[in-house]
Amino acid sequence: MPDSPLATQLLTPPGSPTLTDRLALRERPVGTPLLRQEWSDLLFMHWPVPAALLQPYLPPRLTIDTHDGMAWLAVVPFRMSKVRTRVSPPVPGADEFLELNVRTYVHLDGVPGVWFFSLDATNALAVWTARTFFHLPYLRANMRMESPSAQLRQFTAKRTHARTPAAQFRATWNIGAPLPPAEPGSLTFFLTERYCLYANNKDQTKLYRGRVAHAPWPLSSVQVLHYESSLVESHGLPTPAGAPVLHAGGPVSVELWPMQRV
Repeated sequence: MPDSPLATQLLTPPGSPTLTDRLALRERPVGTPLLRQEWSDLLFMHWPVPAALLQPYLPPRLTIDTHDGMAWLAVVPFRMSKVRTRVSPPVPGADEFLELNVRTYVHLDGVPGVWFFSLDATNALAVWTARTFFHLPYLRANMRMESPSAQLRQFTAKRTHARTPAAQFRATWNIGAPLPPAEPGSLTFFLTERYCLYANNKDQTKLYRGRVAHAPWPLSSVQVLHYESSLVESHGLPTPAGAPVLHAGGPVSVELWPMQRV
């Protein structure tokens, strides 16, 4: 896979975001963010899949974003904390929770972003807020993360949201040495440096885009010691084949702006 900006530019399909488009999103948006929070203890698990497999699962206006001709499907567990609005401090009991998402990468009008198939979370208020104000497919779940040592993480989840396909997740991973910053144009940059998200409303008639700002991800190598999951399959997608591309990430302080219709 290409690891230089020039190689990536040459392989960019017509209509896809350029490297300049991707770098532009690292600039902090103007205005005041709606939410602030911190993301930590992330495990990025990415599998390459044919773009044609995922495209039918997207709203008509979105196009799968690819790197070297391949789409990418991800499962990402992590901890969210210090959650607060622009006008209020953290609310005890609602300012920290676990999250687990299934995602891919898309673009619209040259703007690359994240498309979430699901976002399971432990906090009922967070689920309601995200579904109501961000149009995101958040779902209730029971989750637990344990840290037997400074490097070891154990994460379990079981979806409990009513009238949705059942799903479970269990993983254990060991965080390794810090990695250098993701080089623009590299696969790591493509997979982790994402500052925009897309969502549609409940009846899928309106499409929204939201901006996110944070420092570039501090990444580390990681070894997954155990993994079992039915999250991807709960969306009707086939089980990802082969070993995933792995990164551990965080912590980062994050700002989120209101969703805008596009």
